[in-house]
Amino acid sequence: MKKIPTRAADFSPGVLDLWHRELGGFTPQAFARRFGASEDLVMRFRIYRKLDNHRGCVNTVSFNADGDILISGSDDQKVILWDWDAGYIKLSFDSGHSNNVFHARFMPYTDDRTIVTCAADGQVRHAEILQGGKVATTLLTNHVGRAHKLGIEPGSPHTFYSCGEDGVVQHIDLRTKNATKLFTCTLDDGEVNHLNAIAINPSSPNLFAIAGTDVYARVYDIRKYKSDGSTDCGYPSNMFCPLHLIDGDHDTGITGVAFSDQGELLTSYSDEHIYLFTKDHGLGPRADRVFPESSLDVDTGVGPSLASPLSQSGNQIVPQIFKGHTNCETVKGVGFFGPNCEYVTSGSDCGRVFIWRKRDGKLLRAMKGDKYAVNCIEAHPCTPVIATSGIENDVKIWTPTALEQSSPVKLEELECKNQKTRFLRFALPEDMIAQIFALQRMQSRADDNHDPDLRDAIMHLRNRDHSDGDSEDGDTSANPGDCIVN
Repeated sequence: MKKIPTRAADFSPGVLDLWHRELGGFTPQAFARRFGASEDLVMRFRIYRKLDNHRGCVNTVSFNADGDILISGSDDQKVILWDWDAGYIKLSFDSGHSNNVFHARFMPYTDDRTIVTCAADGQVRHAEILQGGKVATTLLTNHVGRAHKLGIEPGSPHTFYSCGEDGVVQHIDLRTKNATKLFTCTLDDGEVNHLNAIAINPSSPNLFAIAGTDVYARVYDIRKYKSDGSTDCGYPSNMFCPLHLIDGDHDTGITGVAFSDQGELLTSYSDEHIYLFTKDHGLGPRADRVFPESSLDVDTGVGPSLASPLSQSGNQIVPQIFKGHTNCETVKGVGFFGPNCEYVTSGSDCGRVFIWRKRDGKLLRAMKGDKYAVNCIEAHPCTPVIATSGIENDVKIWTPTALEQSSPVKLEELECKNQKTRFLRFALPEDMIAQIFALQRMQSRADDNHDPDLRDAIMHLRNRDHSDGDSEDGDTSANPGDCIVN
């Protein structure tokens, strides 16, 4: 192979990779994966298309396995299947829910004809696409209170999990249409843990994580469940939490969890930051009761060494942290982007789409994606494309097609603007009450020079002018106060 020219240092990494490919230095598959993780592509993301047909907030977006179809669900209780590249609707149907659709997913290996959904009405439903485009929907099970997320087993067309604000985790089999209650997640004081999120570890599908109103992400092993009832499935195999949140003085919870392909656990905290954990960061199965002196391995229960691929602080391993976004107003997901999960993605209350480099937590992009708040970000399974949604009524498709790279993000400017977007747009009285208490807590612990007086904050909630949020592409939706977003 020829040597790289002496002036190659003047070329971008993408040009050098292309040069290597032309000389046979990369196989087509290796080049595609390397190209998909290119930071140059991340810096060129822009809105490629807006998919606009829902009549309410879009609370869930997801690609099928091939990546040619996008599914979305909304407050209008509709589920839409899009040809996202061409920008048209392949199928739209009534989900059968009586309230906002919070999550919709294709089941694997079903030729994109089997869809499962959950919603604010607490129902978990099954939709089957029949010949001729007709859709039959069936109620599978109920939760008491809202059901935010489903956990889809990556290799099974039949089984998945659900969780809800009643703290119940269920395992559902589409072959029998039966739901098995695994356990109810409770806190140390016996109160129910109102669950917001569930995710399955793709590298060990027997492990799944749940999270809700307290600071712990709990990982469970389905292999502990026995049908005769003699089971300890309700006890976690491991628990994860940043050490500074364990003292109990922090009134925060987790709104989103995700596993990387390498088994790392990503958690997004309300009114806090995003953290990335490896198995070495585990606090053991009873961390919320007794804080252990040493961590336990998820599978073996053996205490790990203090070696970690992530950063360390003194003798204590600390998770990677991702800063810059705000997560106070709505239930936000969190996820990965890149062929090997090289980047971390999240929405924000400021209406931006955030992308960080995973290995060091550096913020790369903060792109305007919604007039109010971005709640969902979903990466394409094969190509460098992402879909986002939030309070507005559309889905935005992002592709790396900008001619020029974006300018570097200045974190201090983002933090200044985020301070102005900390107030909830609510629809229910209990949402308003919860936000007033949150404002009281914020006021008590913040500098008087920065946080508003509580009375002024309440007046701000009543009289907020929604006309100040702009989108880089213009379109906006109606007043989001009609949506249940908390």
